[in-house]
Amino acid sequence: MIAYLVTHTTEKTALGELPPSAKLVYRVLKYEDELTQKQLVEETLLAARTVRYAIARLEEEGVIVQRMSFQDARQKLYSLSE
Repeated sequence: MIAYLVTHTTEKTALGELPPSAKLVYRVLKYEDELTQKQLVEETLLAARTVRYAIARLEEEGVIVQRMSFQDARQKLYSLSE
């Protein structure tokens, strides 16, 4: 129970000031693990520009990380930071 409260409180603090689009991208990544920007656009039904902005804000806050895709080096995979 304590671990849940700490995680939930930390999550609320990190996401509190972010726009709704960033919160949606965060939730999708929480349930889907790793996705490309294109996959995030498809999952969230947000515009590509909005998803780019949400990703940038989440990266600034240290909530998500990116890594290169081994299947296609041109694409980046986004996931929640540990």
